[in-house]
Amino acid sequence: MSYKIFKVALFAFIVTACNPYKNETESHEEHTDVKIQFTAYSNEFELFAEADAFVVGKTSNVLSHFSTLPNFKALETGVITIHLIINGKETSQILDKPTRKGIYSFDLKPETTGTGHILFDIKTETGNFQLTTPPLTVFASEEEADKDSENRVLPKTNTTVFTKQQTWKIDYESALPLIEPFGQVIKTTALVQSAKGDEIIISAKTSGIIMLSSTHVLEGTDVASGQVLFTISGNEFTDNNAAVRFAEAKNNLERAKAEYDRAQELAKDKIVSEKDLLNAKIQYSNAKTTFDNLNKNFSANGQKVISPISGFVKELFVENGQYVEAGNSIASISQNKKLLLIAEVQQKYAALLGSIYSANIRTLHNNQTYGFEQVNGKIVSYGKSANSSNYLIPVTIQIDNMGSFTAGGFVEIYLKTLTNAQALTIPNTALMEEQGNFFVYVQLTPELFEKREVRMGGNDGLKTEIITGITSTERIVTKGAVLIKLAQATGTLDAHSGHVH
Repeated sequence: MSYKIFKVALFAFIVTACNPYKNETESHEEHTDVKIQFTAYSNEFELFAEADAFVVGKTSNVLSHFSTLPNFKALETGVITIHLIINGKETSQILDKPTRKGIYSFDLKPETTGTGHILFDIKTETGNFQLTTPPLTVFASEEEADKDSENRVLPKTNTTVFTKQQTWKIDYESALPLIEPFGQVIKTTALVQSAKGDEIIISAKTSGIIMLSSTHVLEGTDVASGQVLFTISGNEFTDNNAAVRFAEAKNNLERAKAEYDRAQELAKDKIVSEKDLLNAKIQYSNAKTTFDNLNKNFSANGQKVISPISGFVKELFVENGQYVEAGNSIASISQNKKLLLIAEVQQKYAALLGSIYSANIRTLHNNQTYGFEQVNGKIVSYGKSANSSNYLIPVTIQIDNMGSFTAGGFVEIYLKTLTNAQALTIPNTALMEEQGNFFVYVQLTPELFEKREVRMGGNDGLKTEIITGITSTERIVTKGAVLIKLAQATGTLDAHSGHVH
């Protein structure tokens, strides 16, 4: 049988007495039942288990909470086998379904004392997996287990209990901080424009009166390539009448064709010379070229104005019945697939513009932040001189329109620069603010969280540099922190509420 085995991240192996969240100053006499808690992670699962202290010859209950990753929801189905391995001797049990949603309650009776570990074999619809716990000890007596627990009590100060049953019901995630390059970030605003080549202006090819082809030709209307949008009619004008020129061209073509056909027949009997036949062919060809050119853009009613690309009508420059001259702009058609973000930065950042390699973009209307990869962004150019009107330096970025950007609007942009410096970073969603101070919730166990104040560095719109307050080995809440904050405000809950033993 094949298993996917991963190196797990192991956290918080704690031996506690009765209630693991009791104050450190509580006396040993109040302890009744020694409990062990341990946490382990793989790519697919989070394990949080609470067990009776392992004493040789005594049955211990192992209450195991399994969450699927990366969504941290309860494992609802699956066959799990627990293996307690001590000094090469194994005790195991199989459960083919959870005791409760996400919870498997095992009973183990160790056969020998010593140090070992627990191995979980997990079979689900997606495959077979294994998860290993931190080292644990099987004691010879309950007195030894109780004595060992005295030095392993979790802190209670500034902590909040939030059970797995609660986290399974909310949008919750936790993660380790990252150590990664984090350069200086330039925060500014940018004007959203259609990319050059993604927008086209339709111009009049003749003078006349604009007639809309449909009452539905409005700004924002979707149009197809080759669709007729307007007609420019000059039928009522005596000069430069497109309808007259179209009729003349059609008559000239018909006459030239008739003369050419006649010359071809006469040439068979040598009645006309080759020279006359060639002249008739040239006149016919010229007349056909003139008519085809007019027929492509004109009709008896006037010039047909068509859309050269598929997209939408971005702007109309004319009204129905308006007179236009040849060359006047009639409408602009935009595909709105590519957009340009025109950002302007202060001159003090001029030396950094060459090192800009990426950006994060936040839309103001819905407060959504997009990474460069999400919008297929690229740095197009940056100015070598300041704008004479406001003394700012332009930076131009091209992105794919993801449907949340509006040409003509503004976005907030975080320009990221290259660096070799490493920094500790966390997602902005992990940060909570209180009276101007910022803090995060550090996970002591998956059911106990410590409120920790942090000092921040730069912010790129998605991540924040942390200077002090946490380390790279401390797991923090990245989603759902606000609900833990509310739980702390309403009072600490019993960590075992809802647990089945």
